[in-house]
Order: sequence, then C-alpha cells, then structure tokens
Amino acid sequence: MTYRLGTLSASRLLEVQVDLARVVRRAIEITEQDFQVFEGLRDLERQRELVAKGASRTLDSYHLADKYGQSHAVDLVPFIAGKVQWQDGPCLVVAKAMHRAARQFMVPVTWGAVWDLQLGQLNPDDLDGEIDSYVARYVKDHGKKPLVDRPHFQVPRT
Repeated sequence: MTYRLGTLSASRLLEVQVDLARVVRRAIEITEQDFQVFEGLRDLERQRELVAKGASRTLDSYHLADKYGQSHAVDLVPFIAGKVQWQDGPCLVVAKAMHRAARQFMVPVTWGAVWDLQLGQLNPDDLDGEIDSYVARYVKDHGKKPLVDRPHFQVPRT
C-alpha cells in the first residue's frame, strides 16, 4: 500500500529543514507503515515540558528553531486504525523507510534510537539489534541507560 502525508503532517514539515523534510516525504512513499509527522518545530516552553516529563534530556533540542526559524528534527509516529500509536514494532518499520530515504538522498540523518551513528550506517534489517548495541555502548561509557526515542529523526544544524 502506498501512503501519503496528511494535511496536518505536511503543514508540520513547512518549518523543517529542507533535506530532512525531503527525506520524510520520500519515506512516506516507500514505507510499509503509515505515519504522522507528530512534531517538527517546537517552542522552548514545550521543550521544557518534555524535559520535565523525562521525554527529552536537553533544552538544546534540534526541534527548536535555528536562526532561520527551522527545526532540524521531526518525530514520526505510526498511524494505525485512525490514530497515532507509539509501539516499538511499527516505529521500527518507519525507521527502516527513513533509512532507505536518507541513503537515497545521501542526507546524514540521526535516529533517536541510536544517537551515536548515522541512520544510514545501521543495518535496516536488524534495527532492534542496533538499538541493543547502542544501549550497551552507552551504558558502558556513561553508567546509565540512554534515552531511546524511536520516533525521533534529526539532521545536523548548519
């Protein structure tokens, strides 16, 4: 089945860095799992809320506007049975489509489930294993578990 971005998702990409937005638009065309652009640009107040809730660990989020007013991050949440669903399995299917699209356009996307490598460097057929390896590396280096944010994708700030 071929999916397309809904009006809300498309509008949320208007303030997202152009290369990342292009990758998202391609990913929806090739994915096996429908998804919604849940969040692109956010303000500092929203970011503070997410940090307070433990859903983010930084006030320097790539979702915040750069000097051009653009976000360098998106949260893509699977859309199932008419609503957004946060389950791990469908998130991995979205990540696989983002992997293919990022490689196709040669865009250096970082995935929130494996922060220390670019998405294109990961094995798309074993994303669970890639997450496990990342968590082990992080725990070894930091002595605590990382935030694994499967819906999050970002590109470098320029």
